[in-house]
Amino acid sequence: MEFANLKVLVVDDSKLARLSLIKSVKNVEPATEFFEAENGAIAIEVFKKEKPRVVFLDLTMPVMDGYEALVEIMKIDSDAQVIVVSADIQVVARERVLKLGAKNMCPKPINNEKMQNIFINDLIV
Repeated sequence: MEFANLKVLVVDDSKLARLSLIKSVKNVEPATEFFEAENGAIAIEVFKKEKPRVVFLDLTMPVMDGYEALVEIMKIDSDAQVIVVSADIQVVARERVLKLGAKNMCPKPINNEKMQNIFINDLIV
């Protein structure tokens, strides 16, 4: 399943978490261009400029959290494909992000098998 020039935005305040997620995506979808943001405010600016096809979004971040960023991303593009990747696995958090427009919510960490399932089941790339 290769898509030329697939743009992916990875948003997490942890550099290590961003790199880990990028590595998992590359194992599933090698023809990908990546953009990174360490908080929701930066993510909004990158989203507006680069128009990524897929966003992987953490919830707990400084400056602007993932919930706020998700709301803004969906205002910019109601068809945005956002996958929330968070250590917060509470049912209420999952229900909230799905209601706000996320395609799915997955617990950290994401391994290659989980990433494969995300690309097969949740995304239209």
